[in-house]
Amino acid sequence: MKAALLTRIGDPIEIAEVELAEPIGREVLVTVKASGLCHSDLHIVENDYGFPMPALLGHEISGIVTAVGPDVSTLSVGDHVVGSLISHCGVCKQCLSGAPYRCEDTATVQRTPDQPPRITRDGQPVLQLADLGGFAEQALVHENNLVSINKSVPFDRAALLGCGVITGAGAAINSARVRVGDTVAVIGCGGVGLNTVQGAALSGARRVIAIDLQPSKLELAKKFGATDVINPSEENLVERIREITGEPGVDHAFEVIGLTQTAQQAIDITTVGGTAYMVGMQKPEAKIEIEGMTDLLYGQKTVMGVFMGSTLALRDIPMYADLYQQGRFNLDDLVSRQIRLEDINEGYAELKQGQVARSVIVFD
Repeated sequence: MKAALLTRIGDPIEIAEVELAEPIGREVLVTVKASGLCHSDLHIVENDYGFPMPALLGHEISGIVTAVGPDVSTLSVGDHVVGSLISHCGVCKQCLSGAPYRCEDTATVQRTPDQPPRITRDGQPVLQLADLGGFAEQALVHENNLVSINKSVPFDRAALLGCGVITGAGAAINSARVRVGDTVAVIGCGGVGLNTVQGAALSGARRVIAIDLQPSKLELAKKFGATDVINPSEENLVERIREITGEPGVDHAFEVIGLTQTAQQAIDITTVGGTAYMVGMQKPEAKIEIEGMTDLLYGQKTVMGVFMGSTLALRDIPMYADLYQQGRFNLDDLVSRQIRLEDINEGYAELKQGQVARSVIVFD
Protein backbone atom coordinates (compact mmCIF):
# COMPACT_ATOMS: atom_id res chain seq x y z
CA MET A 1 0.00 0.00 0.00
CA LYS A 2 1.04 3.61 -0.47
CA ALA A 3 2.43 5.50 2.53
CA ALA A 4 4.40 8.66 3.37
CA LEU A 5 7.65 7.84 5.20
CA LEU A 6 10.24 9.93 6.99
CA THR A 7 13.59 8.28 6.26
CA ARG A 8 15.96 10.88 7.71
CA ILE A 9 15.56 13.92 9.98
CA GLY A 10 15.29 17.10 7.93
CA ASP A 11 14.62 15.35 4.63
CA PRO A 12 11.36 15.63 2.70
CA ILE A 13 8.75 12.96 3.43
CA GLU A 14 8.92 10.19 0.85
CA ILE A 15 6.00 8.40 -0.82
CA ALA A 16 6.72 4.68 -0.77
CA GLU A 17 5.13 1.23 -0.87
CA VAL A 18 4.88 -0.58 2.48
CA GLU A 19 3.32 -3.83 3.65
CA LEU A 20 0.89 -4.31 6.54
CA ALA A 21 0.62 -7.52 8.54
CA GLU A 22 -2.69 -9.25 9.20
CA PRO A 23 -4.48 -8.20 12.43
CA ILE A 24 -3.85 -10.39 15.44
CA GLY A 25 -5.10 -10.25 19.03
CA ARG A 26 -6.82 -6.92 19.67
CA GLU A 27 -5.63 -5.27 16.45
CA VAL A 28 -7.94 -3.51 14.01
CA LEU A 29 -7.34 -2.87 10.32
CA VAL A 30 -8.63 0.57 9.29
CA THR A 31 -9.09 1.89 5.77
CA VAL A 32 -7.93 5.46 6.23
CA LYS A 33 -10.25 8.08 4.75
CA ALA A 34 -8.62 11.25 6.11
CA SER A 35 -5.41 12.18 7.91
CA GLY A 36 -4.64 15.63 9.30
CA LEU A 37 -1.29 17.41 9.12
CA CYS A 38 -0.39 18.26 12.71
CA HIS A 39 2.49 20.48 13.79
CA SER A 40 3.73 17.73 16.15
CA ASP A 41 4.72 15.61 13.16
CA LEU A 42 6.55 18.60 11.69
CA HIS A 43 8.55 18.84 14.93
CA ILE A 44 9.60 15.22 14.44
CA VAL A 45 10.54 15.84 10.81
CA GLU A 46 12.83 18.70 11.84
CA ASN A 47 14.20 17.56 15.23
CA ASP A 48 15.85 14.37 16.45
CA TYR A 49 13.74 12.94 19.28
CA GLY A 50 15.52 9.60 19.05
CA PHE A 51 12.92 7.77 16.95
CA PRO A 52 14.33 5.07 14.65
CA MET A 53 13.93 5.52 10.91
CA PRO A 54 12.13 4.96 8.64
CA ALA A 55 9.02 6.19 10.42
CA LEU A 56 5.39 6.34 9.35
CA LEU A 57 3.95 9.53 10.80
CA GLY A 58 0.37 10.76 10.90
CA HIS A 59 -1.75 10.60 14.03
CA GLU A 60 -4.96 12.48 13.14
CA ILE A 61 -6.85 9.78 11.28
CA SER A 62 -10.38 8.73 10.57
CA GLY A 63 -11.60 5.80 8.57
CA ILE A 64 -13.63 2.60 8.36
CA VAL A 65 -12.92 -0.67 10.15
CA THR A 66 -12.05 -3.27 7.49
CA ALA A 67 -11.01 -6.24 9.63
CA VAL A 68 -10.56 -7.10 13.30
CA GLY A 69 -8.36 -9.48 15.24
CA PRO A 70 -9.87 -12.44 17.12
CA ASP A 71 -9.76 -10.71 20.52
CA VAL A 72 -11.29 -7.35 19.56
CA SER A 73 -14.41 -6.64 21.63
CA THR A 74 -15.25 -2.95 21.15
CA LEU A 75 -15.30 -2.48 17.37
CA SER A 76 -16.84 -4.18 14.34
CA VAL A 77 -16.26 -4.17 10.60
CA GLY A 78 -17.95 -1.14 9.07
CA ASP A 79 -17.59 1.12 12.12
CA HIS A 80 -16.42 4.67 11.50
CA VAL A 81 -13.48 5.35 13.79
CA VAL A 82 -11.11 8.10 14.89
CA GLY A 83 -7.54 7.35 15.89
CA SER A 84 -6.33 8.38 19.35
CA LEU A 85 -2.62 8.60 20.15
CA ILE A 86 -3.35 8.17 23.87
CA SER A 87 -1.93 4.67 24.04
CA HIS A 88 -2.96 2.99 27.27
CA CYS A 89 -3.18 -0.42 28.84
CA GLY A 90 -6.45 0.12 30.70
CA VAL A 91 -5.37 -1.76 33.83
CA CYS A 92 -2.52 0.18 35.47
CA LYS A 93 -3.01 2.52 38.44
CA GLN A 94 -3.23 5.63 36.25
CA CYS A 95 -5.70 4.09 33.80
CA LEU A 96 -7.91 2.78 36.58
CA SER A 97 -7.89 6.20 38.27
CA GLY A 98 -9.29 7.80 35.11
CA ALA A 99 -6.04 9.13 33.65
CA PRO A 100 -5.15 6.92 30.65
CA TYR A 101 -3.07 9.81 29.28
CA ARG A 102 -0.64 8.99 32.13
CA CYS A 103 -0.59 5.25 31.45
CA GLU A 104 2.38 3.40 32.95
CA ASP A 105 2.45 0.63 30.32
CA THR A 106 1.76 2.08 26.88
CA ALA A 107 3.74 -0.73 25.23
CA THR A 108 0.69 -2.94 25.79
CA VAL A 109 -0.82 -1.65 22.53
CA GLN A 110 2.30 -2.56 20.53
CA ARG A 111 3.50 -5.87 19.20
CA THR A 112 6.12 -7.68 21.25
CA PRO A 113 9.70 -8.13 19.94
CA ASP A 114 9.05 -11.80 19.16
CA GLN A 115 6.10 -10.92 16.91
CA PRO A 116 6.51 -9.75 13.30
CA PRO A 117 6.31 -5.94 12.86
CA ARG A 118 3.00 -4.42 11.82
CA ILE A 119 4.59 -2.37 9.03
CA THR A 120 7.50 -3.29 6.77
CA ARG A 121 9.22 -1.90 3.72
CA ASP A 122 11.15 -4.39 1.61
CA GLY A 123 11.06 -6.75 4.55
CA GLN A 124 12.49 -4.23 7.03
CA PRO A 125 10.44 -2.83 9.95
CA VAL A 126 8.93 0.65 9.78
CA LEU A 127 8.26 2.61 12.97
CA GLN A 128 4.56 3.19 13.56
CA LEU A 129 4.71 6.59 15.19
CA ALA A 130 2.23 7.22 18.02
CA ASP A 131 1.03 3.64 17.47
CA LEU A 132 -1.09 4.91 14.56
CA GLY A 133 0.90 5.66 11.40
CA GLY A 134 -1.88 7.45 9.57
CA PHE A 135 -0.12 8.81 6.48
CA ALA A 136 -1.08 5.68 4.58
CA GLU A 137 -4.01 4.07 2.82
CA GLN A 138 -4.54 1.68 5.73
CA ALA A 139 -3.55 1.51 9.41
CA LEU A 140 -3.17 -1.50 11.70
CA VAL A 141 -3.98 -0.29 15.20
CA HIS A 142 -4.71 -1.69 18.67
CA GLU A 143 -8.38 -1.21 19.57
CA ASN A 144 -7.40 0.97 22.56
CA ASN A 145 -6.21 3.59 20.05
CA LEU A 146 -9.51 3.80 18.20
CA VAL A 147 -12.88 5.35 19.04
CA SER A 148 -16.13 4.72 17.19
CA ILE A 149 -18.12 7.82 16.22
CA ASN A 150 -21.38 8.68 14.50
CA LYS A 151 -21.19 7.94 10.78
CA SER A 152 -22.72 11.29 9.85
CA VAL A 153 -19.54 13.24 10.76
CA PRO A 154 -17.46 13.91 7.60
CA PHE A 155 -14.14 12.09 7.63
CA ASP A 156 -11.99 15.20 7.18
CA ARG A 157 -13.64 16.81 10.22
CA ALA A 158 -13.59 13.60 12.23
CA ALA A 159 -9.85 13.11 11.75
CA LEU A 160 -9.09 16.28 13.70
CA LEU A 161 -10.94 14.97 16.75
CA GLY A 162 -8.06 12.61 17.52
CA CYS A 163 -5.41 15.23 18.31
CA GLY A 164 -5.95 18.93 17.55
CA VAL A 165 -9.45 19.03 19.03
CA ILE A 166 -8.92 16.94 22.15
CA THR A 167 -5.54 18.52 22.89
CA GLY A 168 -6.76 22.10 22.57
CA ALA A 169 -10.31 21.93 23.87
CA GLY A 170 -9.30 19.37 26.48
CA ALA A 171 -6.57 21.65 27.81
CA ALA A 172 -9.24 24.23 28.68
CA ILE A 173 -12.06 21.89 29.70
CA ASN A 174 -10.22 19.00 31.38
CA SER A 175 -6.74 20.20 32.38
CA ALA A 176 -7.54 23.78 33.40
CA ARG A 177 -11.20 23.22 34.26
CA VAL A 178 -12.02 26.72 33.05
CA ARG A 179 -15.13 28.00 34.79
CA VAL A 180 -17.75 30.60 34.00
CA GLY A 181 -16.25 34.05 34.55
CA ASP A 182 -12.58 33.03 34.24
CA THR A 183 -10.13 34.91 32.03
CA VAL A 184 -8.10 33.00 29.44
CA ALA A 185 -5.25 33.75 27.06
CA VAL A 186 -4.16 31.42 24.26
CA ILE A 187 -0.74 31.97 22.67
CA GLY A 188 -0.80 30.55 19.15
CA CYS A 189 -3.88 30.21 16.95
CA GLY A 190 -3.10 27.15 14.89
CA GLY A 191 -5.27 24.05 15.00
CA VAL A 192 -4.64 23.31 18.68
CA GLY A 193 -4.87 26.94 19.76
CA LEU A 194 -8.18 27.50 18.01
CA ASN A 195 -9.60 24.52 19.85
CA THR A 196 -8.27 25.86 23.14
CA VAL A 197 -10.09 29.10 22.36
CA GLN A 198 -13.37 27.35 21.69
CA GLY A 199 -12.95 25.02 24.66
CA ALA A 200 -12.57 28.07 26.93
CA ALA A 201 -15.55 29.78 25.29
CA LEU A 202 -17.66 26.62 25.67
CA SER A 203 -16.72 26.55 29.38
CA GLY A 204 -18.06 30.08 29.87
CA ALA A 205 -14.86 32.12 30.19
CA ARG A 206 -15.56 35.83 30.53
CA ARG A 207 -12.59 36.82 28.37
CA VAL A 208 -10.89 34.59 25.83
CA ILE A 209 -7.85 36.39 24.44
CA ALA A 210 -6.25 34.97 21.29
CA ILE A 211 -2.60 35.86 20.66
CA ASP A 212 -0.79 35.37 17.34
CA LEU A 213 1.47 37.16 14.87
CA GLN A 214 -0.75 36.31 11.89
CA PRO A 215 -3.70 38.73 11.43
CA SER A 216 -5.62 36.09 9.46
CA LYS A 217 -5.39 33.65 12.37
CA LEU A 218 -6.58 36.29 14.80
CA GLU A 219 -9.63 36.87 12.62
CA LEU A 220 -10.21 33.13 12.49
CA ALA A 221 -9.95 32.92 16.29
CA LYS A 222 -13.00 35.18 16.58
CA LYS A 223 -15.05 32.47 14.83
CA PHE A 224 -14.04 30.08 17.61
CA GLY A 225 -15.09 32.35 20.46
CA ALA A 226 -12.22 34.77 21.07
CA THR A 227 -13.51 37.94 22.72
CA ASP A 228 -10.24 39.81 22.18
CA VAL A 229 -7.19 39.39 19.94
CA ILE A 230 -3.61 40.61 20.31
CA ASN A 231 -0.76 40.77 17.81
CA PRO A 232 2.40 41.00 20.01
CA SER A 233 4.33 42.59 17.15
CA GLU A 234 1.99 45.58 17.31
CA GLU A 235 1.19 45.85 21.02
CA ASN A 236 2.89 45.25 24.36
CA LEU A 237 1.48 41.89 25.34
CA VAL A 238 1.60 42.24 29.13
CA GLU A 239 0.21 45.78 29.14
CA ARG A 240 -2.59 44.87 26.74
CA ILE A 241 -3.57 41.82 28.81
CA ARG A 242 -3.79 43.99 31.92
CA GLU A 243 -5.88 46.56 30.04
CA ILE A 244 -8.34 43.91 28.85
CA THR A 245 -8.72 42.09 32.15
CA GLY A 246 -8.30 44.99 34.59
CA GLU A 247 -6.06 42.63 36.58
CA PRO A 248 -2.33 41.69 36.69
CA GLY A 249 -3.00 38.94 34.16
CA VAL A 250 -5.29 36.08 33.21
CA ASP A 251 -6.44 33.14 35.30
CA HIS A 252 -5.33 30.66 32.63
CA ALA A 253 -2.59 31.16 30.02
CA PHE A 254 -2.07 28.44 27.40
CA GLU A 255 1.13 28.12 25.36
CA VAL A 256 0.38 25.99 22.32
CA ILE A 257 3.30 26.77 19.99
CA GLY A 258 6.19 25.00 21.71
CA LEU A 259 8.73 27.83 21.99
CA THR A 260 10.65 28.85 25.10
CA GLN A 261 9.95 32.53 24.38
CA THR A 262 6.19 32.07 24.28
CA ALA A 263 6.35 29.72 27.27
CA GLN A 264 7.90 32.57 29.23
CA GLN A 265 5.22 34.93 27.95
CA ALA A 266 2.53 32.56 29.23
CA ILE A 267 4.05 32.74 32.70
CA ASP A 268 4.40 36.53 32.50
CA ILE A 269 0.75 37.14 31.58
CA THR A 270 -0.64 34.89 34.32
CA THR A 271 -2.26 36.68 37.27
CA VAL A 272 -1.47 36.08 40.94
CA GLY A 273 -2.53 32.51 41.74
CA GLY A 274 -3.10 31.71 38.07
CA THR A 275 -1.72 28.89 35.95
CA ALA A 276 0.37 28.74 32.78
CA TYR A 277 -0.25 25.58 30.77
CA MET A 278 2.47 24.18 28.51
CA VAL A 279 0.58 22.48 25.69
CA GLY A 280 2.89 22.92 22.69
CA MET A 281 5.54 20.33 21.83
CA GLN A 282 8.95 21.71 22.80
CA LYS A 283 12.30 20.87 21.21
CA PRO A 284 14.25 18.14 23.06
CA GLU A 285 16.77 20.57 24.59
CA ALA A 286 14.25 23.28 25.56
CA LYS A 287 14.33 24.64 29.11
CA ILE A 288 11.94 27.08 30.77
CA GLU A 289 13.06 29.44 33.53
CA ILE A 290 10.81 30.26 36.48
CA GLU A 291 11.64 32.99 38.97
CA GLY A 292 11.38 31.64 42.49
CA MET A 293 10.35 34.89 44.17
CA THR A 294 8.38 36.78 41.50
CA ASP A 295 6.58 33.84 39.91
CA LEU A 296 6.34 31.26 42.68
CA LEU A 297 6.45 32.88 46.10
CA TYR A 298 4.82 36.26 45.53
CA GLY A 299 3.05 35.37 42.28
CA GLN A 300 1.78 32.02 43.60
CA LYS A 301 1.71 30.87 40.01
CA THR A 302 1.48 27.30 38.78
CA VAL A 303 3.17 25.96 35.65
CA MET A 304 1.48 22.80 34.39
CA GLY A 305 2.42 20.47 31.58
CA VAL A 306 -0.54 19.21 29.55
CA PHE A 307 -0.53 16.04 27.47
CA MET A 308 -3.36 15.43 25.02
CA GLY A 309 -5.77 17.68 26.90
CA SER A 310 -6.08 15.24 29.82
CA THR A 311 -8.52 13.40 27.57
CA LEU A 312 -10.65 10.33 28.13
CA ALA A 313 -10.92 9.41 24.46
CA LEU A 314 -13.95 7.12 24.69
CA ARG A 315 -15.87 9.89 26.44
CA ASP A 316 -14.53 13.05 24.84
CA ILE A 317 -14.18 12.24 21.14
CA PRO A 318 -17.85 11.21 20.71
CA MET A 319 -18.83 14.24 22.84
CA TYR A 320 -17.09 16.70 20.52
CA ALA A 321 -18.61 14.90 17.52
CA ASP A 322 -22.07 15.32 19.04
CA LEU A 323 -21.44 19.00 19.81
CA TYR A 324 -20.36 19.48 16.19
CA GLN A 325 -23.57 17.90 14.92
CA GLN A 326 -25.54 20.20 17.22
CA GLY A 327 -23.80 23.26 15.78
CA ARG A 328 -22.13 24.03 19.10
CA PHE A 329 -18.55 23.08 18.17
CA ASN A 330 -16.72 24.41 15.12
CA LEU A 331 -14.86 21.83 13.07
CA ASP A 332 -15.61 23.23 9.63
CA ASP A 333 -13.29 26.24 9.90
CA LEU A 334 -10.43 24.04 11.09
CA VAL A 335 -10.11 22.39 7.68
CA SER A 336 -8.22 24.90 5.58
CA ARG A 337 -7.84 22.63 2.56
CA GLN A 338 -7.96 19.02 1.42
CA ILE A 339 -4.85 17.57 -0.21
CA ARG A 340 -3.57 14.29 -1.68
CA LEU A 341 -1.00 12.13 0.07
CA GLU A 342 1.50 13.15 -2.64
CA ASP A 343 1.11 16.81 -1.60
CA ILE A 344 2.20 16.23 2.00
CA ASN A 345 5.48 18.18 1.81
CA GLU A 346 3.73 21.18 0.28
CA GLY A 347 1.11 20.94 3.01
CA TYR A 348 3.73 21.01 5.74
CA ALA A 349 5.50 23.95 4.10
CA GLU A 350 2.23 25.89 4.32
CA LEU A 351 1.72 24.82 7.93
CA LYS A 352 5.25 25.93 8.86
CA GLN A 353 4.64 29.34 7.31
CA GLY A 354 1.47 29.77 9.35
CA GLN A 355 -0.77 29.90 6.29
CA VAL A 356 -3.30 27.27 7.38
CA ALA A 357 -5.06 25.92 10.45
CA ARG A 358 -5.12 22.34 9.13
CA SER A 359 -4.60 20.67 5.79
CA VAL A 360 -6.17 17.23 5.65
CA ILE A 361 -5.11 14.39 3.40
CA VAL A 362 -8.17 12.68 1.95
CA PHE A 363 -8.19 9.24 0.37
CA ASP A 364 -10.64 8.09 -2.29
